[in-house]
Amino acid sequence: MIISYKWLLEYLPEPVSIRVLTDILTSIGLEVEATETVEAIKGGLEGLVIGEVLTCERHSNADKLRVTTVNIGRDKVLHIVCGASNVAAGQKVIVAIVGTTVHPLKGEPFQIKKAKIRGEESEGMICAEDEIGLGESHDGIIVLPADAVVGTTAKEYYKIPEADVAIHIGLTPNRSDAMSHIGVARDVCAYLTHHNEKPYVAIPPRINLPVKGSKHIDIQVAIEAPTACLRYTGISIANVKIGTSPEWLQQRLTAIGLRSINNVVDITNYVLHEYGQPLHAFDADKIKGGKVQVRFLPEGTKFVTLDGKEVKLQADDLMICDQEEGMCIAGVFGGVDSGVTDATTNVFLESAYFEPKHIRRTSMHHGLRTDAATHFEKGVDMNNVLPALQHAATLITEIAGGTIASEVIDVYPKQIEQRKVTISYKYIQTLSGKAYAPAAIKDILTALGFIITEESVEALTIIVPTNKTDVSLPADIVEEILRIDGLDNIQIPGRLHIALTKPMPTDKEARERLAELLCGMGGQEIVTNSIVNSKYYPGRNDLVHMLNSLTSELDVMRPSMLESGLEVIAYNCNRKSQDLSLFEFGRTYTQEAQGKYIEIPQLAIWITGNMQPANWNNKAQKADVFYLKGILQNLLHYCGIRKTSIIYEDSVMSWKWKNQLLCTVTQVSAARLKEFDVKQDVFFAAINWQIWQQAAAQTKVKYTEVPKFPAVQRDLAVVLDTNVSYAQVETVTEQLKLEALQSFDLFDIFESEKLGAGKRSYALSYTFQLQDRTLTDTETEQLMQQLINAYKTKLQAQIRE
Repeated sequence: MIISYKWLLEYLPEPVSIRVLTDILTSIGLEVEATETVEAIKGGLEGLVIGEVLTCERHSNADKLRVTTVNIGRDKVLHIVCGASNVAAGQKVIVAIVGTTVHPLKGEPFQIKKAKIRGEESEGMICAEDEIGLGESHDGIIVLPADAVVGTTAKEYYKIPEADVAIHIGLTPNRSDAMSHIGVARDVCAYLTHHNEKPYVAIPPRINLPVKGSKHIDIQVAIEAPTACLRYTGISIANVKIGTSPEWLQQRLTAIGLRSINNVVDITNYVLHEYGQPLHAFDADKIKGGKVQVRFLPEGTKFVTLDGKEVKLQADDLMICDQEEGMCIAGVFGGVDSGVTDATTNVFLESAYFEPKHIRRTSMHHGLRTDAATHFEKGVDMNNVLPALQHAATLITEIAGGTIASEVIDVYPKQIEQRKVTISYKYIQTLSGKAYAPAAIKDILTALGFIITEESVEALTIIVPTNKTDVSLPADIVEEILRIDGLDNIQIPGRLHIALTKPMPTDKEARERLAELLCGMGGQEIVTNSIVNSKYYPGRNDLVHMLNSLTSELDVMRPSMLESGLEVIAYNCNRKSQDLSLFEFGRTYTQEAQGKYIEIPQLAIWITGNMQPANWNNKAQKADVFYLKGILQNLLHYCGIRKTSIIYEDSVMSWKWKNQLLCTVTQVSAARLKEFDVKQDVFFAAINWQIWQQAAAQTKVKYTEVPKFPAVQRDLAVVLDTNVSYAQVETVTEQLKLEALQSFDLFDIFESEKLGAGKRSYALSYTFQLQDRTLTDTETEQLMQQLINAYKTKLQAQIRE
């Protein structure tokens, strides 16, 4: 949310500096994320003055340049070289003096410096419109009227308003009461009252609704959906002249990032951000039958919105209708035919309270995220509905020249009952950790608009103001007290008193251990969105679609984690960060049948680029599928997962445990990479985290002492048929269950015609070791012979001498 500093000051009883204000806002829970200077004209014409051209002569070394002398009302006459064809002696012009930073309409700002142009000194610049942001013309310099006073600043001459400051507030979803300038002012005044021990009261807007004029516009209102529309007010205004808004109104909207449209629409936007109450202006002459009906339309009814798009309505989309058709999706978006246009002369102004759930559901379903919907879905102040209408009507009569053409219509079938909360002083102290004096508590609550109806030595009973839509429990009251006292003032005790309870079982510890290991191997953890674009999965019929997708690009739950990581890789590669090792703990989602969903926790790993950068004694090591396989084997070894089998199928390596798919490693296809505009190889591993935990839980970790006796190493080269995989060699070796064999590894593969057709040589290294004694050479040779015999018998191996 953006608040205008100058606008906010209108509601404060005395000025507060921007520095103090931002500190106050953050302290009361309205965190200031940034402040931004907003100027009517970039640079505010600072450093520009009005001058008079005294002389103008042709440049001796350039036909298109003129050498001028210019009086700017100071002791020294400036010598300026000018390239404009329309410059002449006697003109009043705008001059940028040396040291001035000029902000052109297009391009970057630049500073005026003393220069020598074709041999002539130049001590400034005579300005054109586009060079200082006043307009788009570059046909020549600006020539001012003869009565312009030399030496006057351009800022003063053009009456440029002082710069405003846009305050960007990170508003939490529960703070609907602060979604307006008046709401923020109310909080600031409560803070100042509490800390300065004198009353500060927010200044309300001036409402001076004129008496009804001679013209009468009779529009009736009927609420036919009282559960969705709790209050509806309206007023008719005749003889309105649609046009450009006054400068002050445009500046207010510009300061908060809104574009001026026309005076009537601008007023509704102004009041929305002033009160936090959305309004809608209808062309009264287009309301057929002279009746406004708040109701539901049949499922599937077609409706064309203000931006010309056709939508199909749901049965519970609340609509504002006339006697023939829908005019507006209530609280969300207007219709194409009923809004205010340049031809509008009579206006019907609406201010209402719509039930938040209906607005949120409709807005999300149709993807219509408007300012009005954002306010309504969080809950607006029921008691602001009428004042906001009256203030907007006042402004329309003043700015757009209209006259009131009806009484104020206020349909309020069942008055909302204000909530009551009883809270004890002891509870406030227990929850806040601070011993507040009862008087301080009552002063804070009163300053915020709470009404104390009952009080005793121990407790208070309070009526909650209607603007506090999130306050319903005693804890909410404590939060309000803490906020206004200042979140920075929460006391932290020197000793914490906690109960040591046994935690619920969780996989957090296991995830943390693996995350640390992956980080130690050069990985970086990422967190990506579980909601992705369905276009990634053409032809899949097991996708879980979002009922109310935020955008068309985020419409399904991901059935695979691959694509989320490819988005991250593409983003980084486009910014020249191409050596990546990423991992993420996440979930995948599929739909097995209607209403039957499958959610699988996963650990995903992506590697791409160089895993080892080049240096003076090593070449760069590129990522490949075997590098990723090594990462997986490290994880398996670290977690003690044994008795797995590896299956090589096409370009996929799969690990199985008890005939369940544990994890897969693959190289991402070129076609898939092209979809994400990734131009380098990517390797991907997906681990079924649920099965992984089951497998890890089967291993009981036992500690053994570090062996006191040395290990013995032996090498062996076996020649096998090329159709015998190394995985088969691993299986045969492990089946022998040799107690002394601590580890074995493949360190070379050799193929040659000398070995024979269809033959391949594997070079293997073995490590033997016992805990209780040193192996003798005889024992080692016996172990090697067992291995050789097994290879010959089961794999038909030949031993290379």
